[in-house]
Amino acid sequence: MSFDVRRATRVDVDALVAFNHAMAAESEDKALDLARLRAGIEALLAHPDDGYYLIARHERERVGALMLTFEWSDWRNGRFWWIQSVYVPPQWRRRGVYSALHAHVRDAARADPRASGLRLYVERENAGAMATYRSLGMVETHYRLYEEEFDRG
Repeated sequence: MSFDVRRATRVDVDALVAFNHAMAAESEDKALDLARLRAGIEALLAHPDDGYYLIARHERERVGALMLTFEWSDWRNGRFWWIQSVYVPPQWRRRGVYSALHAHVRDAARADPRASGLRLYVERENAGAMATYRSLGMVETHYRLYEEEFDRG
């Protein structure tokens, strides 16, 4: 099965909102505020230097998406590409959708002389996703992720 992978545009906002909403509910049992989520997606689409979304399609159907953002590494004098907000609807899982998205990201990052590598984070209990990432050549790091979240309403 083949998939077309392209950068998301404004015509994809509804699908990105639906995918992100479903991903948060499924992975973290979170109900995201839809207006805030839409505003966040539209903000990134308006500022591509901060990152962008990719959409995978089979024929005319959107079958998966992910978001890319960038982190500067002074140790490497380059940027890590962070893969985030990965979502593939259940009926499309285990059919190569994420592999197609990942290959697209890897090829683009390798072609970018400023790219240092790819990174992502995954829920601790998501064994299926971890197996997929390992099968694509990613390795678990020794870092733990900490955060302090600000409620900006």
